[in-house]
Amino acid sequence: MFRFCHRCAEELPSGAAQAVFCPHCGAPQLYLQEQQKEQQQEHGSILLETAAPTGAPPPPLPRAVDWKAAMVCGAAVAGMAALLSVASAGFPAVTVLNWLWILSASMTTLALYQKRRPLAAMNGRIGARIGLMTGLTLVAFIGVAMAIAGLMARFVLHSMSGFDAKLAEQMHLQMDHALATNPPPKEMFSFFYSPEFSAGMMLTGIAMVAVIVIVLSAISGAAGGAMRTRQARAA
Repeated sequence: MFRFCHRCAEELPSGAAQAVFCPHCGAPQLYLQEQQKEQQQEHGSILLETAAPTGAPPPPLPRAVDWKAAMVCGAAVAGMAALLSVASAGFPAVTVLNWLWILSASMTTLALYQKRRPLAAMNGRIGARIGLMTGLTLVAFIGVAMAIAGLMARFVLHSMSGFDAKLAEQMHLQMDHALATNPPPKEMFSFFYSPEFSAGMMLTGIAMVAVIVIVLSAISGAAGGAMRTRQARAA
């Protein structure tokens, strides 16, 4: 029970009928139950015991992933994948090596990351996050590299005529098979054989491949992180 006003410090009336307002200055008076006061005092003592001796706030918790190091490792792996993708366009024998590198990109990134940060935390969840980042980096690097290579081949080397003819032939064969199975109205035939529709179908296929690469990278990263967790526990 308060005995003095918190504003004017004048004595307050005591007894069963406690003053809601100070009779001297009119300031409202707040009363706490004894149980609430004891809880507040106990909570305050706990905070004083757990506080740092200097009064400074505790340091922030370390991040689960050092994203700067992880992105450097992912960029190195994705850069190699971009070079192999460009090389496979001119040398089909490199295609198998390119896809093997892409499928193992998350595992390679995790290995490089743990080599740079040997004390960093690692588990399936962290591996999945790094694998997802690796997949996104792969798609971005390969897309930019293939776009630059295509522009160079088309406008500088002028060597895309054979590729265009082969692509158009494959698209026409696929469209002939699809239209023979489910023939559309006659007025739609010209649209299905137009360059715009062929470009849309090609972009759709590229987008589907990109999504598959990202998903597989995340799954591979999760598996790699889980395996590396078990290895760390065994060691």
